[in-house]
Amino acid sequence: MTTATNTVRSAQPAVPADLDVQKLRADFPILRRLVHGKPLVYLDNAATTQKPQAVIDALVSYYTNENANIHRGVHTLSEEATESHEEARGVVQRFLNAAEPREIIFVRGATEGINLVAQTWGRTNVGAGDEIVITAMEHHSNIVPWQMLCEQRAAKLRVAPINDAGELLLDEFEKLLGPRTKLVAIGHVSNALGTVNPIGKIIEMAHRRKARVLVDGAQAVPHIAVDVRALDCDFYAFSGHKVYGPTGIGVLYGKAELLEAMPPYQGGGDMISSVTFEKTIYNHLPHKFEAGTPHVSGAIGLGAAIEYLNAVGIAPIAAHEHRVLDYGTERLQSVPGLRLIGTAKDKAGVLSFVLEGIHPHDIGTILDQEGIAIRTGHHCAQPLMQRFGISATARASLALYNTVEEIDALVTGLHKVQEVFA
Repeated sequence: MTTATNTVRSAQPAVPADLDVQKLRADFPILRRLVHGKPLVYLDNAATTQKPQAVIDALVSYYTNENANIHRGVHTLSEEATESHEEARGVVQRFLNAAEPREIIFVRGATEGINLVAQTWGRTNVGAGDEIVITAMEHHSNIVPWQMLCEQRAAKLRVAPINDAGELLLDEFEKLLGPRTKLVAIGHVSNALGTVNPIGKIIEMAHRRKARVLVDGAQAVPHIAVDVRALDCDFYAFSGHKVYGPTGIGVLYGKAELLEAMPPYQGGGDMISSVTFEKTIYNHLPHKFEAGTPHVSGAIGLGAAIEYLNAVGIAPIAAHEHRVLDYGTERLQSVPGLRLIGTAKDKAGVLSFVLEGIHPHDIGTILDQEGIAIRTGHHCAQPLMQRFGISATARASLALYNTVEEIDALVTGLHKVQEVFA
């Protein structure tokens, strides 16, 4: 196996003056812990990000001071909790630049958001012989729901190919769009490659053919400023825990006119206006899609996470992460026998790689002994692994608190891995 030779941006390990990473690291208490007696080097952010103290404090404050069920109560705690929950919805709306708070549906994560669209908009609008277009780099969460829908509706799933760098072949993608294309479902950023897709251009292509577009933004929102109105996407989904918020909370954005026309996803409390044994009248948006007691603390924690992210600033975060990514790309390419998987010109903070003669799981296990946390496996993207002729990769993924010194620690750890297998 040969070392990758792709061209990278010139490495600039210096941190932008307006982003004090060491100060920011102090906001994340878990980064102070030791693992196997070594300082934690956390490079598994595409799986989940660590939480700043502001988010932890928001969760503690809710359970300490406001804990109550929301929307239906007339007592003080319920009213306060309802206000905090709905304030969080407003934070998300502004974060995505959605037109109205009612276009923000709280779900468990991007996976549930995608499934919601598949089983409501999809079952209503996709019929026999219709087509759904995805790409070869999708996460399982943006493959399996569409396979299920196609089986239910006798529709066809079409897959746009990628090149050896992990970039979407736009010409081939456009050829797949036709009169039967009902939906394009595409990841904004690949979790396994880091590829940033040209979402605006893709949406424009799809809309010219009257197809709707769902964007899986789970890997994008921590790294890229997202404006759903500027993009003109029809749906956008992301997970809170990948953007420094709690687990079990996520967001589905949808254009109001589409959400209004879609049937409810689940039945139960709070998604109804009135119920008799003969007929149920459904609630208005967004509550029509939020059956049962919501994850109140999760929504509040997500709001706190987004406010923290806004305070730091997406632009300086992106600049810092790109510098660390460029530095990491250059340093990893210096490791003999290492091959990067995913060398797109436009990337977010993912470094996926294989080491000649060493299984990724062994890499991850040995690095853990050095206090270094990475992800190993197929990253819920098995078809993508097959595209590259491999079963798994080792993946280091970046967040705002990662440093070039941690990249150096990773490279030192990889040399130790090689020594073990020498």
